[in-house]
Amino acid sequence: MHFNPYGGAAAELAVRLVNANPKDPIWQVLSDANYKPLGPLDARQVDRLRRWILELAEVFREPTVDRINALLRKTTSRPYISTHDGRAPHLHFAPADAPVDERVRAYTAVGLATVFCEDPGRIGTCAREGCTQVFVDVSRNGRRRFCSTRCSTRVHVAEYRRRAG
Repeated sequence: MHFNPYGGAAAELAVRLVNANPKDPIWQVLSDANYKPLGPLDARQVDRLRRWILELAEVFREPTVDRINALLRKTTSRPYISTHDGRAPHLHFAPADAPVDERVRAYTAVGLATVFCEDPGRIGTCAREGCTQVFVDVSRNGRRRFCSTRCSTRVHVAEYRRRAG
């Protein structure tokens, strides 16, 4: 499945934020994800983003129209086309001069909404017992159940050993 670039990149940022170690600085997670433009985050913004990440996690656990609409209502979304940093024209959903936390909230909410509208089953949590990682399934067949090959292998090896007995 080919997601539009906005939905895919924004949804992937949501995945990275939810899967990040809570001790990791949010600024570093955003920087590692190549989120731009990235400015300074004050303590209030970090706190708002930490609460936002918890809400994003709930969407991955149970993606519903109501949950995603609730996210969208909490943003300052105002779509426009941008060409910053020499990039091709692309959509932004919050003003460029808005605080980073507001822009991240709008970006991730619209990204998850885009993925959900294309195929709600593509938003999920790892099926391995004990794993809390989330993912957006961008595979061709849309049948992903695990956050990584490592979790998939662990489950399949355990199933094989149970059968072999």
